[in-house]
Amino acid sequence: MTLSERDLKHNWHPYTQHKTAQKSIAITKGEGALLWDENNKEYIDAIASWWVNPYGHSNKFIADAIYKQLTTLEHVLFGGFTHTPAVELSEKLMEILPNNQQKLFFTDNGSTAVEVAIKVALQYFFNKGEKRTTIIAFENAFHGDTFAAMAASGISFFTEAFQGMLIDVIRIPVPVKGQEHISFQTLEEVIKNNNCAGFIFEPLIQGAAGMVMYEPVSLDELIRICQKNKVLTIADEVMTGFGKTGKNFACDYLSEKPDMMCVSKALTGGTIPMAITTFTQDIFDAFYDDDINKALFHGHTFTANPTGCAAALASLALLQTPEMQANIARVHQNHLAFQKHIESHPKVTTTRVLGVVFALEIKIESAESYYGTLRNKLYDFFIENGVVLRPVGNIVYILPPYVITDAQLQKVYEVVENALEIA
Repeated sequence: MTLSERDLKHNWHPYTQHKTAQKSIAITKGEGALLWDENNKEYIDAIASWWVNPYGHSNKFIADAIYKQLTTLEHVLFGGFTHTPAVELSEKLMEILPNNQQKLFFTDNGSTAVEVAIKVALQYFFNKGEKRTTIIAFENAFHGDTFAAMAASGISFFTEAFQGMLIDVIRIPVPVKGQEHISFQTLEEVIKNNNCAGFIFEPLIQGAAGMVMYEPVSLDELIRICQKNKVLTIADEVMTGFGKTGKNFACDYLSEKPDMMCVSKALTGGTIPMAITTFTQDIFDAFYDDDINKALFHGHTFTANPTGCAAALASLALLQTPEMQANIARVHQNHLAFQKHIESHPKVTTTRVLGVVFALEIKIESAESYYGTLRNKLYDFFIENGVVLRPVGNIVYILPPYVITDAQLQKVYEVVENALEIA
């Protein structure tokens, strides 16, 4: 029995309708931008395994840091204790985070980082004696699968089974080109007519919506509106953080800074689950009180896991090397060249590039669902041709490890171009 067949017996996979899905591909090895399955077929991981592996699979530098930490201290509870890797990681992050961020809260993944941010936004006002219960989010947002994160997400089929059970969220349009003023006006109206605690957004790129991009000046204006009305702002940098946009964080493109940031995915280079929510001093101070009830009663068993912190420190060290920064710039230039080549293709409606993110929209006759026929046909074509890509409806995106070679990137581009013929 193959590994894929054995997997079917007990494992329930994410975002999968098992009755209609094919067997999962059993991966046995990874190195750099490459993966190999149980039959030794090679794949280029062109989405860095859901955006978490910017420095490549089986990265020896990160692995050595993890091993060294495991032989010193693998884990200790973070309630009432601390340790060297957590302190050092907080200090290193402060060097690259926007300078208004002063406090860090550790969790396990992007959803829980968002969960903490939303809870903090609501409790911030509760602690001050104000009742604010509404969260503002973008249309078609995706912030995760835990309850508050799911409530803030706007992709309906992910959340429709839970309607009526979620926190109060009001959505505003994304300020894409030509729609900026509608977004600004809607935000003003929502804040005027509701008791709004916070506004959460994916800065500059909406990942799960199909890499929808908008300009920094528009987000600056939305943040200014919130600041004027004392509504807290939350930047969900889970996807965009650590170099994906060409800067350390998408918020580095902004003149206005958010009150909170959520980071995960690339934080540990795709090795150990870890996430962090960051805060301004003002937010922390609203919880700093003689009254125990004003504390943030939230925690995870593996909060600030020392081994994860060691992996994150190694990942940050890699990110800041001239070689890795050059890789980010190289991938970006390759994307721009492919964009110029493919944008006039008769099957292509639009293309967009920011940092190491490339996306194109395939021209179709009628609306295509998230997991529709075209998407599945494209996915199967990519896998058949040795490239891991997960289209979003009729949108194909590439978000590769920074260490991908030019030759590997060219193969990805060729497979994407060939896939247009079957669309």
